[in-house]
Amino acid sequence: MEIEKFSAGKPIKHLTGYTYFLPNGINEEWTWQDATINKLIETAAIKLGELNSYATLVPNIDLFIQLHVTKEAVISSRIEGTQTNMDEALLDEEEISPERKNDWQEVNNYITALNQAIAELEKLPISTRLLKQTHKTLLQSVRGEHKLPGDYRTSQNWIGGNSLMDAVFIPPHHEHVYDLMGDLEKFIHNQDIHVPDLVKIAIAHYQFETIHPFLDGNGRIGRLLITLFLIDKNIMSKPLLYLSTYFEKNKSLYYDNLTHVRTKNDMKQWLKYFLVGIAETAEQASQTLSAVIALKMKLETEIYQSFGKKSSKANLLLQQLFKKPIIHVKQVQALTKTSYKAANDLVSDFVAAGILKEMTGQSRNRVFVFEKYLELF
Repeated sequence: MEIEKFSAGKPIKHLTGYTYFLPNGINEEWTWQDATINKLIETAAIKLGELNSYATLVPNIDLFIQLHVTKEAVISSRIEGTQTNMDEALLDEEEISPERKNDWQEVNNYITALNQAIAELEKLPISTRLLKQTHKTLLQSVRGEHKLPGDYRTSQNWIGGNSLMDAVFIPPHHEHVYDLMGDLEKFIHNQDIHVPDLVKIAIAHYQFETIHPFLDGNGRIGRLLITLFLIDKNIMSKPLLYLSTYFEKNKSLYYDNLTHVRTKNDMKQWLKYFLVGIAETAEQASQTLSAVIALKMKLETEIYQSFGKKSSKANLLLQQLFKKPIIHVKQVQALTKTSYKAANDLVSDFVAAGILKEMTGQSRNRVFVFEKYLELF
C-alpha cells in the first residue's frame, strides 16, 4: 500500500438508520514517496537511541521508572477527563477525599495495568489476550466497571455527541471487531513486510483508535499499546517513553489528525505528527533523566557532607524518595528501622535541607513531598 494512495475505509449504513465507519485492513506492505517521512524516522530513531543510552548508563534506573509510569497514568487519564494530579496519584487511598477517590482509582488502575502488561510481555506477545487482561485491570472498580471489562464490545459505541444520531464518529459495528483486531495483531507481528517499526506502531495506534474495540478505555489502552510495542520490539530497553503528554499538549490536533485519516485518507500527515511526537518526547525524557541524575548526585553529596552519623539512614530515605516522592514519618520509621522520634528528626533534617516539604499544613498526619524531584516531571 502506497501511503499517498491509502484508502482508510468506507461508511456503512446500518439497518437501524445510523452510519458507522468500516476501516480497511492494514496487514500489508506500506511504502511512500515523501522523503520527509524517512528523515523523521531517522530523527526519531536517533532520539530513542539517546534515551536508551541514558537508561543503560543510569544506576538504579528502576528507581525513576515508577514516576514516569505515574506521570503517564495521570496524563493519559486526564485526556479522558480524569482530574487527579501527580501529588494525589502518589498518595495512599485512605488519604484521598471521597469525591476524588474515583479519579484516583482510575489513575492507579492505569499504573497497575501498565506495570502488569509490561511484565506479561515476558511470556505473552502483544495480542487480544494481553489487551483484554490489561483492559480488565484498567476498569476494575471504577466508572467503567459495567462496560465489559476484559472483553471486546458486543454493542455499538460512538465518540462525541449524546447518541448515535448526533455522534462525531461511529466506529465499526461490533460484528467486525474480532476480524479487524485480528488483522491488527497480524500486522504488528508480520515479519514478511518491510515496514519500519515506528511507522508500524503509528499505523497500529490509528487503527486501534478507529476500531475502538472496547466499550470504554480505548484511548488509554491505545496509548499504552505504543509503550508495549516499543518494549516488545526492543526499541526501548526500559519503559521510559510515553506519548500522552505530547497528545495532551494539543488534544484537538491529536484528534484532528486521527479524523483526517478517516475522512481525507491522510495517513501521511498522521505519520509525520506521530514521528515528530516520538522524537520530541524522547528528547524531553532524556533531558528529564539528565536532570534527575544531576539532582541525585547533588543531594547525595550534600548528605555525605552534612548529615554525619545519619548519612546512612539519610541515603536510604533519599533512594526511597526517588522511587516514591511522597512519604509519612511512620513510613520513614519502617524504612529506617528506627524509633518514631529518630524518623521524625530525620524528616525534619530533610525539611531543613530543602529536600522535603510538608504538603498538608496540618500538625498531625503530616505528609511530606520531594518537590524538587516532582517538578522535573
